[in-house]
Amino acid sequence: MLGKYRYDGTEPFRIKKASTDETSLCDDKKIAKEKMEQNEEELDELQQKLYAEKKEGLIVLFQAMDAAGKDGTIRHVLQCLSPHGVYEAAFKSPSSNELAHDYLWRIVQQVPAKGEIAIFNRSHYEDVLIGKVKSLYASQAQARRIDLDKVIPNRYEDIRNFEKYLWNNNVRVVKIFLNISKEEQAKRFLSRIEEPEKNWKFSSGDVEERAYWDAYMEAFEDAINKTATKHSPWYVVPADNKWYMRYVVSEIILNELRDMDPQYPVVTKERLEEFAGWAEKLKAELKK
Repeated sequence: MLGKYRYDGTEPFRIKKASTDETSLCDDKKIAKEKMEQNEEELDELQQKLYAEKKEGLIVLFQAMDAAGKDGTIRHVLQCLSPHGVYEAAFKSPSSNELAHDYLWRIVQQVPAKGEIAIFNRSHYEDVLIGKVKSLYASQAQARRIDLDKVIPNRYEDIRNFEKYLWNNNVRVVKIFLNISKEEQAKRFLSRIEEPEKNWKFSSGDVEERAYWDAYMEAFEDAINKTATKHSPWYVVPADNKWYMRYVVSEIILNELRDMDPQYPVVTKERLEEFAGWAEKLKAELKK
């Protein structure tokens, strides 16, 4: 079902062929909402098992153009999860301290422990998206031996190796690109200007970034093709219809947790005998 949105390096990704508004998995908004609510119940149960078992961690990573709906999707789809073992890491423009380290330094600090789920709101991919479009690395301090023409190809290699390292060490990475059209983005920016309750969301810088739209689309296509693997695939989700996007995201995360198949730890016979002893003591106290 999700195969049409999944890229694992087997087939090339072409962003111009990826629809931003199709709703083929469920074309009824009401039904999609009902399905998402059902998914959330199972997501909650599986997350509790994951936290109890503590054998594997999960990173759910979101990348998108501005106004695609990252924050709303994270809020609506994952609100069902317990605060225990689930957290969001938002990666904005790096601080001076972060720039003084390698670009993965701040990412590594947010890698989840076994049993945890980390939601990455943007990620290390910023360095091969905006970093590539704006050539930001060229203005940063670089060793004299660094060939600037090889920075981005080297970072693709770094990312593949990093995600394979995580896979080999009990952490999965699921990467989701919310694919919004330029026209829909313009409508959402207008709503931020025209609706007072949304004014706080608007930034003139967001509109100015639209001048780089084609360059960003090329950067996304390149990044997905260079880093999509079977152990760490990309999902390209149509984002023009928020209700559909959120439903599909719930399916993606649920599918991954089902594949992880977490189980509550099995209590040993010896431990059960200990429980019986404690139960007798507690019952005796209650009789007093």
